[in-house]
Amino acid sequence: MDNRFATAFVIACVLSLISTIYMAASIGTDFWYEYRSPVQENSSDLNKSIWADFASDEADEKTYNDALFRFNGTMGLWRRCITIPQNTYWYSPPERTESFDVTKCMSFTLNEQFMEKFVDPGNHNSGIDLLRTYLWRCQFLLPFVSLGLMCFGAVIGLCACICRSLYPTIATGILHLLAGLCTLGSVSCYVAGIKLLHQKLELPEKVSGEFGWSFCLACVSAPLQFMASALFIWAAHTNRKEYTLMKAYRVA
Repeated sequence: MDNRFATAFVIACVLSLISTIYMAASIGTDFWYEYRSPVQENSSDLNKSIWADFASDEADEKTYNDALFRFNGTMGLWRRCITIPQNTYWYSPPERTESFDVTKCMSFTLNEQFMEKFVDPGNHNSGIDLLRTYLWRCQFLLPFVSLGLMCFGAVIGLCACICRSLYPTIATGILHLLAGLCTLGSVSCYVAGIKLLHQKLELPEKVSGEFGWSFCLACVSAPLQFMASALFIWAAHTNRKEYTLMKAYRVA
């Protein structure tokens, strides 16, 4: 094996490993989108009602989004979280002046992941919003497809190392290309879904939202997958081409 191809193969493996770590971390964390809101007083009965509704198993899309807007919420692919005061007394204890906040998270069930989204969030009589429904499902499924393709590609790459041949890594490169497309599709679906949601549910005054670091990890993972794919395919194809020319030269 030529040193050029071996070097390209090693670099591609490193890029693949980094992108896999980034993608796994992105899937497992809760900071795809973050809201920044003013401090809420814990003496409000309305706030306590919102906390209770957020923790309920029957919370609909509007209910948990209202809580995310008000209480510095964060959202991932699997969970939604809000930050609430630790002590919910109707008065502030005189001996304690500092405030302590805790993060309360609720997981999305599989039923919630595949549940239909409505044209008017929270109003089940408003009709099904097919676009938002399928965007949500794609943003949830595509990252797992991407991760699975990269793992399968890693198995093929390992077999190529055992066989001491670069040619099977063409399949690894193609799988990484498909994984990159899945990651890019997931990120695009998430952005579109958030934009459509905020058109339906406007952010309250003084509340802002931004994409979090989990989302950024997924965004970085996609180009790494594309670069690894290009190196795998180039190394395998060029090495095969040179081997064929050398074989023909020896026969002649």
